[in-house]
Amino acid sequence: MTMNHGEGCLAGAAGLDPAVALFHSLSDGTRLSIVHRLACGEARVADLMGELGLAQSTVSAHVACLRDCGLVQGRPQGRQVFYSLARPELMDLLASAETLLAATGNAVALCPNYGTDSIATSDTNEGVRA
Repeated sequence: MTMNHGEGCLAGAAGLDPAVALFHSLSDGTRLSIVHRLACGEARVADLMGELGLAQSTVSAHVACLRDCGLVQGRPQGRQVFYSLARPELMDLLASAETLLAATGNAVALCPNYGTDSIATSDTNEGVRA
């Protein structure tokens, strides 16, 4: 998907499917934490468990999701697998997101649908958001 100013303004939703999948893969806080950690260098699931304070099954499932999306890759070494970011462009995307968040101030955090307050309430309303 290439988005240039003035081009693609009438693109159908189907043309946006890959972008939707990308942003959905990064929409989970655990997966985003894993991506941020892997930006500092490769890590094993055991390393991520200790640093993020999560169960092995949780970390493994999220790493598998990121791997299936082509964002993370594994390097086997003996019985261990060291994970790293598969695409350095992902860091450019995250840097752009940080710039956008800085520019919008609290607007995103205060969003009634996806803001930080809505996340806590959505836990009690299953099925509201994917």
